[in-house]
Amino acid sequence: MSHPYLSIIIPAYNEANRIGNTLSLILKCVEARRWDAELLVVDDGSTDRTALIVEAWMDRYPRLHLIKNLKNRGKGYSVRNGVLQAAGDVVLFTDADLSAPMIEAERLIAALDAGADVAIGSRWLERSRQTVQQPLYRQIFGRCFNYVTRVVTGLSFKDTQCGFKAFKRDAAQVIFRLQT
Repeated sequence: MSHPYLSIIIPAYNEANRIGNTLSLILKCVEARRWDAELLVVDDGSTDRTALIVEAWMDRYPRLHLIKNLKNRGKGYSVRNGVLQAAGDVVLFTDADLSAPMIEAERLIAALDAGADVAIGSRWLERSRQTVQQPLYRQIFGRCFNYVTRVVTGLSFKDTQCGFKAFKRDAAQVIFRLQT
């Protein structure tokens, strides 16, 4: 089987209550758009049935893979682990709660097709769509953290912490190999 065009990474920690629905929604989106895609769920040492649920789905979808961290290492480690094992020309990661709807992946992929190496989703743009609204305290904390990040790094991104990003494979490999 040839390598996929798109790799979708889903970091997951104790997501048994939602991972089945998440996989269903992502697979429907992938099939409706006829994307040549693989899905990589990175189980971050979950203590619930997350891994078992993903394994049950693997029988029905051969391009669904489970990567297991033996212990909880955090979201950043899990994303890195998934990205470095991804085979696609485009590598996208999304949170297990799908707070950014998968249909929005079209915008990220279009940005890459137009020449960008990295495309970052944002919860704060006027036309942004979110399926899961964050509590007010998280919105405030997130905006403060984003502001500090932008000042310290000089980056001009509206939302550096959004868990919905896409990369050209070469860019992803360079960026995530540098992450410690």
